[in-house]
Formats: sequence, C-alpha cells, structure tokens
Amino acid sequence: MSTGRKTIVGVQFLFVAFGATVLVPLLVGLDPATALFTAGLGTFIFHLVTKGKVPIFLGSSFAFIAPIIQASKQWGMAGTLAGIVGVSLVYFITSALIKWQGKKFLDRIFPPVVIGPIIILIGLSLSSSAVDMAKENWALAFISLITAICILSLGKGMLKLVPIVCGIAAGYIAAICIGAVDFSGIEKAAWFALPGSIAHFHLPEFSWQPIVFMIPVAIAPVIEHIGDIYVVSSVAGKDFVKDPGLHRTMLGDGIACLAAAFLGGPPVTTYSEVTGAMQITKVKDPMVIRIAAGTAIVFSVIGKLSALLQSIPRAVLGGIMLLLFGSIASIGVQNLIQHKVNLSETRNIIIVSVTLTMGIGGAALQFGNFTMSGIGLSAIIGVVTNLLLPQTKKPEKEA
Repeated sequence: MSTGRKTIVGVQFLFVAFGATVLVPLLVGLDPATALFTAGLGTFIFHLVTKGKVPIFLGSSFAFIAPIIQASKQWGMAGTLAGIVGVSLVYFITSALIKWQGKKFLDRIFPPVVIGPIIILIGLSLSSSAVDMAKENWALAFISLITAICILSLGKGMLKLVPIVCGIAAGYIAAICIGAVDFSGIEKAAWFALPGSIAHFHLPEFSWQPIVFMIPVAIAPVIEHIGDIYVVSSVAGKDFVKDPGLHRTMLGDGIACLAAAFLGGPPVTTYSEVTGAMQITKVKDPMVIRIAAGTAIVFSVIGKLSALLQSIPRAVLGGIMLLLFGSIASIGVQNLIQHKVNLSETRNIIIVSVTLTMGIGGAALQFGNFTMSGIGLSAIIGVVTNLLLPQTKKPEKEA
C-alpha cells in the first residue's frame, strides 16, 4: 500500500475513534484537545512497548466516566488524576501476573459472572446523567439519538462505524438553526494552541483515597483489553497473545494511562471500533494506526477545534449518551450470554444479584474520611463473593 493511501486510511480510522475519544472529556470536565493528544501519545507508547506489531488504537475509556465525575466532587480534578495513576498500577500488576502465571489466574479472579454485572453497572450508573442532560432540550437530544440509531441500523461500510460523530453533527446543526450555540468561545480561540491541560500543566495531587477509589474500576477495562487483543489477533490473522505477548500489550496500555494522568487526560483503552474499521477495509498495517495517532496529536493543537467541541450543547451530548450508556450495559448482558453463564445456578445468581444491587442501590462503605461506593465497591464485592462461594459441583458421569 502506498504512503498516500496509508495516510488517507489512517485519518479515516481516527474519525472512527474521534467521537468517543472527545465525548468522554466533554462529559467529565476535562479538555477534549488534551484527550486527543493523550490518545495519540498513548497509541504511540503502546506500539513502542509492543514492538510495533499490534494494530490497536487507544482512546478515552467510557468505564471511567462515572468514577471521574464522582471522584472530582470529592477530591477535585487534581486528586482524580492521581486516581488515574492508580489505574495504571492495575495494568502493571496484571501484566506482571500474566507474565508469571498466565491468563488462567485472571480467569479465576475475574470470571464472566463477575465482569458481566460490573460492565452493566458502568452503563446503568450513568443513566440519570444522560437523562438530565437530554431533558435540557429533548428535541435536540432526540435528533442526535435518532441520527445515531439510523446510522447504526442502516449505515453501510465505514459510515456504520461513526454513529457518534454523525449524531453529534446532526444535533449540532439543529442547535445552530434554533440559535442554541454560543460561538463566542470559537471566535476567541487561537487557531493553534497547546491543549489546555498541557499548556497549564499541573501535577496530580497524590493521596491514597482517590487511588484506592479508582483501582477497582480498572477491572472491567483490563478484561476488555484481553478480549480486544484476541479480537484484533483474529482480524489480523496473527497471535498477538503469544507475540509480542499479552503481558506486553497490558504494559503498553498501563504506561499510556500513566502518561494520560500526568498530562490531564482521561484513562485510555483499546478501541474495538478501530478494529472493526480494520475488518471492513482489510487494512491491518500497524503503521496506519500510527498515522491515526499522529493525526490525533495534530488535531489536538488546533485551538478552534477544541473550542468548537466545547460549544456543543449539553442536550446534544445527552441524546448520544442515552444510546451509549445503554449500549455499555447491554455489552455486560452479552458478556454473560457469550460465556454461557448459567443463571439458574444459585451461586451465579447470588454474585450477579449482590453486585448489581449494591451498585444500583448506591451502597457505600466509609472509613474515616474515605468512602468507597458505586462501581468500585461493587467490583470488590463481586470478586470476593466469587472467591468465597463454593464452586458448583458438576454431576458425575454415569459409568
């Protein structure tokens, strides 16, 4: 493939990941330009650690939207960024465990019966936020939502992979038509500028509370990472679990998260959307992914683009959230079904029920000034319950 064609496909791949990458920071109060920068940088770091062999793009993780919102209320954004450093530690420890014990150890600690409910909670915990944003202007919200649904249902080829971009674009145009967009920020913004979080660099404010709070949430993305590596191996026709090794891909993801924390961006994760684009285009060259990463960094220094993203009305984003967060919950259900988790077994019912009830019900444990609640607490309860409850005995085969 020529360099020109690689460049065109690489830019196209970025647009597949663009909507989700910038939506996360817009929802949690971080700079979208910084998220683009850390996504591009994180992807380069990942490719460096994995010897440039694995065609994966890293973008903003949806799993951390609710935890970041909650953590920022308790410890401020500087403290929350310290919590994101804790996320990278989970990746580092997991990488070492995989190198030492292999993937079977993780399957024992985090089986589908634990991961499924956690993923469901990640989506459902944000449902009220989606409704609150959408109800600011239901008309704009439904325009965004319906457009995204139509693209997902009726779109063909690459178009089917960019429902977020299309939904936001439709809602934004409708908002302009009714005068609901404030262009003053775009007019004042410079054409070229460093992302806000990088231009006004602040180190995370370290304390153990936000780190402990954020660590359990990293369980779901870690498991998602493993699944994505298997998927991209299938698409590329190579076994990346063996070469360069699952421990290397996990380490690369962890270092990318660490870089994001120190630069003021959200945690990054492997993007299956881009893997889907690879499947459609049949382009599997890792260099194309690196071109997408370089394009993300270039876009991050265009000040007008950052201002444009921040001018999107909340109702438009809320409409997309109605679809996205429900989709996340449905992935958790799908995870249970695909792994054939038997919900007629008492043991499995107990694990799923307690995990979901504690998370949705808002249970919290308080130790002095530290409080653990939400997804983090539910994840710990799910893991502990799974380890403590005896395994269901399989019926002996008749002689």
